[in-house]
Amino acid sequence: MIRFEHISKAYKTANVINDISFEIHKGEIVVLIGPSGCGKTTTLKMINKLIKPSGGKIYIDDKDIAQEETIALRRNIGYVIQQTGLFPHMTIRENIDIILKLEGVAPEERDKKTKALLDMVGLDPSVYMDRYPTQLSGGQNQRVGVARAFATNPEIILMDEPFSAVDPITRQQLQDELVNLQAKLKKTIVFVTHDMSEAVKIADRICIMKDGDIVQYDTPENILKNPINDFVSTFVGKNRIWSNPAFIRAQDIMNPNPVTAYQEVSIIKAIENMRLRRVDKLLVVDEKNKLIGVAPARLLNHHEPKSDPVSAVMYTPKVLATPYDSIVDLLTAVKTHDIHNIPVVGDDNTLLGLVTTSALVTTLSQQFIDFEEVANHD
Repeated sequence: MIRFEHISKAYKTANVINDISFEIHKGEIVVLIGPSGCGKTTTLKMINKLIKPSGGKIYIDDKDIAQEETIALRRNIGYVIQQTGLFPHMTIRENIDIILKLEGVAPEERDKKTKALLDMVGLDPSVYMDRYPTQLSGGQNQRVGVARAFATNPEIILMDEPFSAVDPITRQQLQDELVNLQAKLKKTIVFVTHDMSEAVKIADRICIMKDGDIVQYDTPENILKNPINDFVSTFVGKNRIWSNPAFIRAQDIMNPNPVTAYQEVSIIKAIENMRLRRVDKLLVVDEKNKLIGVAPARLLNHHEPKSDPVSAVMYTPKVLATPYDSIVDLLTAVKTHDIHNIPVVGDDNTLLGLVTTSALVTTLSQQFIDFEEVANHD
């Protein structure tokens, strides 16, 4: 959708952007983030030609934007800024209507569209259409700014720290509304912020910048789990993952090599194997490693004769996990079903690993160890 190829930007002797290349896919929210002066806003403004690069090319749908007529380009790109950019002498109706009027939309259709846009951002048209920006709260004005950006139904929306001037509660509400809107409308959104929590909450991918360079460009989950260097680790925050426990998955904490046996194996041999491996549960699989059942040590020990096969005592587990189930899902399952182990399987029921309550406890305790280390360091 949007492709940067070797883009640089310099003002006299100062380099703001240093030869960056990356791609933004259609229908995703990409957040540009980094310290003040890192080049994130400059990068955003180059997409609609508010700033021209010193070198390199930017493509939208494989078309070099340098060759596109600037006004036509901007009319196909929505733009939301921190202070909304609303005209204070115009009503809310007029602020949105002016964009549609420039597009030659008929008056009746403009009125219908304006009402629909206000409904879309949670503002009752009958209440707000004929008010002025000074009569609205900061959050309400920002909603109008978002509505106006969507007026011409553009494929691309640029948002430059749009929620940073509102109070924390309103900011959270606006973030939620943006995520919900995006789920329905599937626009390509480029969003600048300095707040990592905001980035993690709304982004499909995050582009972390520093001194005009892209340091890491990846999904929020991968950045939280695998920061590429100390700068990213520090910028993200060592314990940020604990604010987003959904990013801790079964595959991150499971034992990938649980003790297994075929159902034909004798109970006596199974017990000995479990004793040597110091486990209290055996996972029963077939020759293709597909999970058939579970055999706990207590049932194996009480069964006679011990020459019987494991299949004599095995049972179907109450709960199975996928590799992508979050730690929240796993903890809920443990509590709801009063279980101590959860097998992790693939789509075809192939056994991939085992999550134990001890692994959950160890993972959760690491949170407090990390916090203690940070506190001691400070």
